[in-house]
Amino acid sequence: MSTPEQSAALRDEREVRPGKTPLYRVAAVIVKPFMRAVTRLKFEGVSNLPTEGGVIVAANHACAIDPLTLAHYLYNADRPARILAKDSLFKIPVVRFFLKNLDMIPVYRGSSRAKESVEIADLRLQQGFCIAVFPEGTLTADPTGWPMQARTGVARMALTSRVPVVPVGQWGQLGLLPRGAKFLKLFPRQTVTVRAGEPVDLSDLYDKELDAAVLREATDRIMWGITNIVADIRGEQPPAEFFNPRAN
Repeated sequence: MSTPEQSAALRDEREVRPGKTPLYRVAAVIVKPFMRAVTRLKFEGVSNLPTEGGVIVAANHACAIDPLTLAHYLYNADRPARILAKDSLFKIPVVRFFLKNLDMIPVYRGSSRAKESVEIADLRLQQGFCIAVFPEGTLTADPTGWPMQARTGVARMALTSRVPVVPVGQWGQLGLLPRGAKFLKLFPRQTVTVRAGEPVDLSDLYDKELDAAVLREATDRIMWGITNIVADIRGEQPPAEFFNPRAN
């Protein structure tokens, strides 16, 4: 059952459709030329994305530019994403206008509305949307940029909806915006690779109780799917365990 807050939010929204809305196309006209100007983009593994129906795309988050490269990738693949974004971004007037009118989904972490984002995302998945999420919840704290231990919200969403979960690895973006930098490094142009892998198999967990162990198992499977893609792009061996910022 929807919460009162969710019901109000859904009543306030226009009728939404999974495809490219007019504002989404306008945003693409702005973002795509900019991204092509400052990066060499390599988009790979598009065939692993279902062409229709609900799908969760889960990606690593090493840099603040990641939402743009991921959105660009999914737009080109004709699966324009609705991204789960921190609710604080919706408090910035101009950013709020674009996020709300692009049908992005606010995440109210640590509040009474915390479940609302999952409920709205689940509804959108039933409607055939592509929902994109950064399971780590913030930029990775791993010192060398590897995906870190993620929150379990993506697992709850995946096991509840039972739609495909496609892992996406991104790498090269730290050359464009190094850790701690406030400005883009425009020269030389950096190569940024975005690659989708095969959907993560969670079918054996569908009928289990969604307790902490099951949610952690599903989350780690998704994150290993992402990490293995990043490792292949980097040409390096990933750490044996995820960096856990809550234990450091």
